[in-house]
Amino acid sequence: MSYLNLDWKPVPIISKFVDVVVNGIAERTYNIKAYSQDPFGVEKRTEYMESVIRDMKSREFNDAAMERFNMNLYENKKEELPESQEELDLHMQLSYKQNVEIAEEQALAVLFEGNNYELTKKRFYYDLTVLGIGAVKTCFNTSEGVTIDYVDPANLVYSYTDSPYFDDIYYVGEVKSIPVNELAKQFPHLTESDLDDLIKNKSYNRNSYSTRHSVDKEDNNTIQVLYFNYKTYMNEVYKIKETGTGADKIIPKDDTFNPPQDKEGGYSRVMRSIECLYEGAMVLGVNKLLKWEMARNMMRPKSDFTKVKMNYAIVAPRMYDGKIDSLVKRITGFADMIQLTHLKLQQVMSKMVPDGVYLDADGLAEIDLGNGTNYNPQEALNMFFQTGSVIGRSFTSEGDMNPGKVPIQEITSGSGGNKMQALIGNYNYYLQMIRDVTGLNEARDGSMPDKNALVGLQKLAAANSNTATRHILQSGLFLTREVAECLSLRISDIIEYSPTADAFVQAIGVHNVATLEEMKSLHLYDFGIFLELTPDEEQQAMLENNIQMALQQQTIELEDAIDLREIRNIKLANQLLKIRRKKKMEKDQLMQQQNMQQQAELNQQSAQAAAQADVQKNQAITQSQAQLEQIKAQIESQKMIQEVEMKKELMALEFQYNMQLKGVESDSNAQREKQREDRKDERTKIQATQQSEMIDQRNSGKPPKNFESSGNDILSGEFGLGGFEPR
Repeated sequence: MSYLNLDWKPVPIISKFVDVVVNGIAERTYNIKAYSQDPFGVEKRTEYMESVIRDMKSREFNDAAMERFNMNLYENKKEELPESQEELDLHMQLSYKQNVEIAEEQALAVLFEGNNYELTKKRFYYDLTVLGIGAVKTCFNTSEGVTIDYVDPANLVYSYTDSPYFDDIYYVGEVKSIPVNELAKQFPHLTESDLDDLIKNKSYNRNSYSTRHSVDKEDNNTIQVLYFNYKTYMNEVYKIKETGTGADKIIPKDDTFNPPQDKEGGYSRVMRSIECLYEGAMVLGVNKLLKWEMARNMMRPKSDFTKVKMNYAIVAPRMYDGKIDSLVKRITGFADMIQLTHLKLQQVMSKMVPDGVYLDADGLAEIDLGNGTNYNPQEALNMFFQTGSVIGRSFTSEGDMNPGKVPIQEITSGSGGNKMQALIGNYNYYLQMIRDVTGLNEARDGSMPDKNALVGLQKLAAANSNTATRHILQSGLFLTREVAECLSLRISDIIEYSPTADAFVQAIGVHNVATLEEMKSLHLYDFGIFLELTPDEEQQAMLENNIQMALQQQTIELEDAIDLREIRNIKLANQLLKIRRKKKMEKDQLMQQQNMQQQAELNQQSAQAAAQADVQKNQAITQSQAQLEQIKAQIESQKMIQEVEMKKELMALEFQYNMQLKGVESDSNAQREKQREDRKDERTKIQATQQSEMIDQRNSGKPPKNFESSGNDILSGEFGLGGFEPR
């Protein structure tokens, strides 16, 4: 097929899925937690818990002592004391941390950061996805301290194992291309002649290791060296001698020691078998062993000194019967079919021809344009392509039916379209098979989001896809935990032997390093290392939804929501949410009871105040009435006094008036008597006058005389009142 112009480059479909998995997993963060599990650390933790329990049980007594005697009997801070056993358990997991644990976590963080572990982590995640196996190596030397190195699984050799975690292997090693100058630095005992022999014999071992290394890419100054660990057993022999005081003295001996039977004195032999580790380096292709010795800084767990850990941490999550399966291995066949389909598509496209035009020359000859010229092919094609119109004749010039009445007809070539559609369907089928086999759906990579799908459904699909690749994430976390445990065992070596101990001290802090020094010298602390994985988006969304619902229902405070969002462990966060909701409900219930009690007290006080007000009102009314009566009595008394005074005055006035009246009456009577006497005297005088006149009349014989007034006692016209008018 050399005559076909095809693109033979592989379709990068596998690399796309690998990048989706690796980048998605590498973004998951975690916190390394150290837990002191040695007897001394457990004792300190137990003492703290017992002190908290004592404070919880004696809370009322301690409060009374503080209130009455101003004595603080609390062993811990009162405001931080838990309320229940459940809250105490959660407090021990979230809040309690020993100084040595904090120092250990800080030391591990410094070592990880100093060795650029994030970059190493991405590389072994890539290996776990592509090859199905990942490996990391930890070393210690006096020049660099603790180092964390990436190990290419293609260069890894190990003993047969069925365990995915390689916990039963007894040898393991890796092949490295080492420059000659670096080899001389690592092995100072090599002479120049030895190095020359290794370089000269290099051609004999180049292809014995692997066919991946071509001659053109080889560096003439590099040598293939196998670095390996070999785990075996050794006997620790001790001589026990009885001293004169009756005590036993233990003396270390070699494996050949055997106390004589006939020797006097208490001698005995004690032996135990422990694992030991040998380190070696060998040049491949040459019978040259550069190093073979017992490891100087073996990593032994403090909980069991008979065990030893190798420098390599290896994991292959999908291994069965020594065969390793990987994500890429599952999809390689389908990727090959996609590559073949892609080549077929290119082949069909190269053979496809465009649509053409059929031109009937005989039909054109029968057409006369009317201007004296015939209808030639060029003019017909120009008219067809420019206007889409065609001129034809139904009959020939002789009057017969013209079989070429349509001189121009379009030729459609549709043979390649069906093949293209079939190949595209085949391509999509194998792509969907890759998604089905790996569990990496469209929601994981976001390549074809459904516009009609809800956001929650898309997130659920992405979460299911994460579940399909969770074994890769768990394997990477296993490697990180193994590396952290190895670093924890090597921290004492760093402080004691490494020349970088001062920089290590400055990075951790003076206070924590003092704790580490104590740990190194006493050998009391044994740390359990575990990783606290940060929740993914789905878990965070569920927790945030619970927090928002609790806030809307007012069952937690805003401060509780802030504390909950800072917890990385979803399980502990939900437990804390339950406890805070319970405490908030109890607090609200207590406040409600207090409000009811206060309301009852207020009602009682209001009733008492109302009753007291009524009493005071009645007292005020009674007092007012008494004062009113008193005022009335005073007014009545004053009235009576005034009345008496007035009566006195009236009586005096009456008496005066009576006296005046009596005087007037007496005067009137006297005047009347006087007038009466005067009238009487006047009548007497008149009678005497009249009698004298009568006597005189009789004597003289005069006629009778009228004694009435003759106009002197009446008002006549001559008497007027003008004289009495005002002037």
